[in-house]
Amino acid sequence: MTVPSGRVAVIGAGVTPLAGELLSAGFDVVAVDISSAAIETLRSTVGESTHVEYVVADVRELRLADTVDAWHDRAVFHFLVEPADQEAYVASVRSALGVGGHVVMATFAPDGPESCSGLPVARHDAASLVQRFGAGFELTESFEAEHSTPGGSTQRFTHAVLRRTSAHEM
Repeated sequence: MTVPSGRVAVIGAGVTPLAGELLSAGFDVVAVDISSAAIETLRSTVGESTHVEYVVADVRELRLADTVDAWHDRAVFHFLVEPADQEAYVASVRSALGVGGHVVMATFAPDGPESCSGLPVARHDAASLVQRFGAGFELTESFEAEHSTPGGSTQRFTHAVLRRTSAHEM
């Protein structure tokens, strides 16, 4: 059995169990959230380790000291409704993700909600994500699926995996 390895940025880490699960599976984790309270809660759950880094930052301004092999974002990108904010996000990905690395993303689908938590959202399909990331990225997989919320409603999401093929800029 091959033991997984690599460095994964978990964007919008919040208090999700994902960071801890990745750590337990053998990955190094960079848990990123704009909320210091969320990061402190996650830190108290996951604990301290040389294999986890906790970062409080606005993802549009994120610049990591070392590259990552994967960038995982479930439900942060769709809160960036302005093109300039989306471009700043992609610049953060380009700064952090090494060539050959993967972006794993879930964002509201074109027929998904128009707002979330009282905030407007941008909705995307796989083609619009490829267009937004631009040259140097290729789509390797995508699908749309319904997500059941804790409140019992459903929301349509686009899930996409993009591979960084080169350091070419937009």
